[in-house]
Amino acid sequence: MNILYLNHYAGSPALGMEYRPYYLAREWVRAGHAVTMVAAGFSHVRARQPQVNGAPLAAPHREVVDGITYRWFPAPAYQGNGLGRIRNIWAFLRQVWAATAALIAEVRPDVVIASSTYPMDIWVARRLARRAGAKLVFEVHDLWPLSPIELSGMSRRHPFIMMVQKAEDDAYRDADVVISMLPKVHDYMASRGLDLKKLTIVPNGITLDEWSGSAPPLRDDVAQAIAAARAAGSTVVGYAGSMGRPNALDTLLDAAKRLQGEPLQIVMVGDGHEREQLAARVAAEGLANVTMCPPIPKAQIPSFLAAIDIAYIGWQRVPIYRFGIAPNKLMDYLMAGCVVLHSVDAGNDPVAEAGCGLTVPPDDAAAVADGLRRLAALPADERRAMGERGRAFVLANHTYPVLARRFLSACGTVAGA
Repeated sequence: MNILYLNHYAGSPALGMEYRPYYLAREWVRAGHAVTMVAAGFSHVRARQPQVNGAPLAAPHREVVDGITYRWFPAPAYQGNGLGRIRNIWAFLRQVWAATAALIAEVRPDVVIASSTYPMDIWVARRLARRAGAKLVFEVHDLWPLSPIELSGMSRRHPFIMMVQKAEDDAYRDADVVISMLPKVHDYMASRGLDLKKLTIVPNGITLDEWSGSAPPLRDDVAQAIAAARAAGSTVVGYAGSMGRPNALDTLLDAAKRLQGEPLQIVMVGDGHEREQLAARVAAEGLANVTMCPPIPKAQIPSFLAAIDIAYIGWQRVPIYRFGIAPNKLMDYLMAGCVVLHSVDAGNDPVAEAGCGLTVPPDDAAAVADGLRRLAALPADERRAMGERGRAFVLANHTYPVLARRFLSACGTVAGA
């Protein structure tokens, strides 16, 4: 098949996240399909932006990455979630809309996928699919507009929210296939008009080749922080990923205050909007049992996870998680064989399903501190067995070859294909 994949935030190994579109597309290319990825030239989640001759994009640009054809459309830079991000979204969608005829002539798509976190790309994808006579797929990352309503307190009557709601309803009505990363969305989507026969769950996962062979050694500062903790006789608790409010790292620091003087050292690796505030807390509160390091290359993540004893992942207590969670970093934790402390209240819990750690309530520093103590007190063999269960769970359910086949199988079983 010829697949046209619209994902505003699509990344690559060289640029950084989002990785899911790249991993799915690479599997489809390996299976003999042709994939064109349509993405914006600026995204806040990428570590680096695509460039031409060392400069930001000033015009649409085409490049091939691991057999995937990327079509980049320039879009203005922004910070945060204000008007700058909205201008960035509209600049991207407007250009792709204008390029409809050219994209159809170049790609001749059999399948058009709308997959940009926000749902307004469904209008562009629908136009492309209808004119090309292609199947239309809507891939759901987060439930918009419910997420900004419940997480940011936006009014349902806000003009932006009303527009997003229209886009979501159109997507559920007009898409031939709906793919959701979140596993507990059936009742909600049905309430918005989706025929559940169209729905398939395809969660996030891992790619096996990143876990084959020897991973690159850890950067010196991270390796030294872990070595110093070991020399002091401490159990090492690791966190690798984004440092934003949804990751509940303030709760982890609150737990660290309770754990001062105990043989537990927290090593955090990553970047994000909350990093400076978190670092200021560590300094101001004298949290000697917390070490914060800049982000490491993705290729070093297996080395980091192999070097720690317990991996932490946390969430805020918010109602939106009743529809389920699909965290990328948790898949890495499990693939690495880490025992996991999971601070969450959600519609699903992969840690409990896999039996690879301990789940405690979110936004509860005392519960997090106690959970870390309990895992640290386990015999090393028991922690290792828990980690092995997590790895087996991922290999059975969450590798990208498996997920990519499931995704295209859904596309092939709808509308008579």
